[in-house]
Amino acid sequence: MNLPNILTMSRIGMIVLVVILSIFCGPKIDDVHSISALGISYLCVRIIAVVLAFLAALTDLLDGYLARKWNQVTDFGALMDPLADKIFVASCMLIALEYRLMPAWIAIAVLAREFMVTGLRSLAAKKGVVISADKFGKLKTALQMVMLAIVGSSWVHLIDLWTKNTWQWWVWTSYLTGVVIITMYSGASYFIKYRHIFMNDK
Repeated sequence: MNLPNILTMSRIGMIVLVVILSIFCGPKIDDVHSISALGISYLCVRIIAVVLAFLAALTDLLDGYLARKWNQVTDFGALMDPLADKIFVASCMLIALEYRLMPAWIAIAVLAREFMVTGLRSLAAKKGVVISADKFGKLKTALQMVMLAIVGSSWVHLIDLWTKNTWQWWVWTSYLTGVVIITMYSGASYFIKYRHIFMNDK
């Protein structure tokens, strides 16, 4: 368990805290001034959750960089880093769905791709093959992190994403569509590149 792998596992721990805090963040997006069960306003709880999510996203940048810089790239890290990313993205997207900050079809498309690639990685692991993130996978992750940063900003009322037919809503919807396109393309590229794992190619 070197430092990059510890950062990867800490990302999972922080997102668990974010999910727990989301329970105390109020039932509605605009319900931010009432007092939560924790004794502070819903807005304060949301800010704490967003800060934790930001720190979790920061570990995603640091663990890979440090692993390459210190030559500490391991099979464990190559396997757990993408899984930690998926747990992070899935959790944040489900919270966003609960507060109606994005359409359900966006989350369905992204999470379906993540499940499929995770299944491919599991099959590859059984055959002794570790599938690391490629450039499109990293681009997908970066776009999703920006997406979640925008969701977090809306969640704490820094920007307005939930009023339909405004220019912010149209820009947001267009960005989400672009994220889905890149996400699906990156997923398809894994299945094409590693098709020998589930096919009888020589």
